[in-house]
Amino acid sequence: MTLFDGLIWGGAALTVAGVLALGWCVLAVVRARKAGLDDAALRDRMRPVLAVNMGALAVSAIGLMLVVTGILLG
Repeated sequence: MTLFDGLIWGGAALTVAGVLALGWCVLAVVRARKAGLDDAALRDRMRPVLAVNMGALAVSAIGLMLVVTGILLG
């Protein structure tokens, strides 16, 4: 296994972790909407989910960049 194979597999793992976190965000939003909260309570519940969502998108993007870098250089 070369360094570039490691980049590809590491990037794939990061991407999968990011996608799983995005799935968690979707489930959290669906549960919050089904709870029937008023607007202010729903916003309070969504604030931490938004932070996780942005982090998950960033992790996914970095993972995909590592995969592409490993493919192009390998």
